[in-house]
Amino acid sequence: CNGNDSSDGESGLTGLREYVAERLPEYMVPAAVMAIDTLPVTANGKLDRAALPAPDFGGATGRGPATPVEEIVAGVFGEVLGLDWVDAEASFFELGGDSLLAMRLIARIRAVLDAELTIGELFAASSVAGVARLVDAATGQTHAALTSRPRPEVLPLSFEQQRMWFLNQLEGAGEGAAYNLPLALRMSGELDLAALEAALGDVADRHESLRTIYPASEGAPRQQVLEGAAGRPPLAVVDTDEDEIDDALTAHMGRGFDVSVDLPWRIRLLRTGPTDYVLLIVAHHIAVDGWSMGVLAQDLETAYTARLQGRLPGWEPLPVQYADYALWQREVLGDLGDPRSVISGQLDHWRRTLAGAPEELDLPTDRPRPAAPSFRGRTLPVEVDAETHARLVEFARRGRATMFMVVHAALGVLLSRMGAGTDIPIGTAAAGRGDAALDGLAGFFVNTLVLRTDLSADPGFDELLARVREADLAAYAHQDVPFERLVEDLNPTRSLSRNPLFQIMLVLQNLPASQGRWNLPGLRVGPLEATSQESTAKFDLSLTLAERRDSEGDPAGL
Repeated sequence: CNGNDSSDGESGLTGLREYVAERLPEYMVPAAVMAIDTLPVTANGKLDRAALPAPDFGGATGRGPATPVEEIVAGVFGEVLGLDWVDAEASFFELGGDSLLAMRLIARIRAVLDAELTIGELFAASSVAGVARLVDAATGQTHAALTSRPRPEVLPLSFEQQRMWFLNQLEGAGEGAAYNLPLALRMSGELDLAALEAALGDVADRHESLRTIYPASEGAPRQQVLEGAAGRPPLAVVDTDEDEIDDALTAHMGRGFDVSVDLPWRIRLLRTGPTDYVLLIVAHHIAVDGWSMGVLAQDLETAYTARLQGRLPGWEPLPVQYADYALWQREVLGDLGDPRSVISGQLDHWRRTLAGAPEELDLPTDRPRPAAPSFRGRTLPVEVDAETHARLVEFARRGRATMFMVVHAALGVLLSRMGAGTDIPIGTAAAGRGDAALDGLAGFFVNTLVLRTDLSADPGFDELLARVREADLAAYAHQDVPFERLVEDLNPTRSLSRNPLFQIMLVLQNLPASQGRWNLPGLRVGPLEATSQESTAKFDLSLTLAERRDSEGDPAGL
């Protein structure tokens, strides 16, 4: 359309597409509507299609994949549409898909995930998230809907919370800091302290997980959600010098929580000058995970902006709270005594998969494993350049695999060459946010999976990647069994000196770019990188990688 015909600019174009969408089937709705000053024509006066600007089908905005199946489906979307990044909630057709590409997509889903979809189903649920739900349904992975639930008198912990509660007791309540999740932000500008403290209270009011304590009765913990002022963290302001920041960070981050009585997060504001600050947020893993930090960034921005204007934040109520998830989780998994329950079926899988797996990897360490863990560790940087990253992305596509699977296979090769043998169990974290109702909720949803890596018979890397892909997909399909329940059932030889079932952890972070952005009006905000390489270590070795993308969405390194 001619840009001069629309006085409303972008909103007019959006309205035009919505108008068409109300009257035509989805596959006939234009994938993109653009405004241009004039239509280019050839010397013969015909439309010069080659001179038309490339349509904008959307960049790297929105949310990324939240489950392993969504990650694979997003990769297939990108392959078929020629995109490097796909919003999990965007329609295939809005991103540039048509009927012919839809048939290619269905064929690729069939080949990659062994799931059969019809063209009608794709039109009805055309986003990555929608297709992933169809795939789960096709493979029998349907669950009861996650909705708000009546609260029993004794509110149980989720299985993830139970794991963190037990580890908190094992460390010594209030003593250890191995499961602290710290964040340090530099801020400069005109900071309104009263608005910041009120905004932090607003965020606590919004998320029950941030104002929950876990007292025990007869050895069994329960959730106790605090209300009002008791559930809001105080903002402690400390005047200090720039050269004392590292010591303050170390002291603040290294102090533990007693989750039975302490709010699971605390706040310090270090003031180093009239307009210079460092905001320290330390939370216990029982209340948050990595995804939650992006949620807190968005909610704190909304609340602080509102408080500066003298009003309450006008956000939409959350569809569920963490306690609803804990109750839903127990309903979905069912009773271990019921052979038809989800947890019984998934435990059977893990019994078969991990039968005979080595309990301890023999690696060439430079010191003996201590009898009891000290949790002292050291952090070293790992960098993969953009060119190698791009080649790895292409290799993953050719192998019908994800980037995580490629990294998993490579780590298996490395460990084997270091002397770990050919049967290598590696741990990883499963995000656990498979329901869209959890996207905007702070809480701890992560479960731990054991990925058994088979390097027997000296496979080539293509063959190894195929083995890893099969093992990882099977693990993802049975990811609901809580790790502690798995350890209890398999009953490996217990030792305080090592983690049970695996000692090597692999994590590939795949969060949207917006997850790392903290924006507060009137302030320049950025993360404060730690200067010390000393850190806590939960395992013998942890490899944590994150994918970088440039402004065009192209691979920019690991």
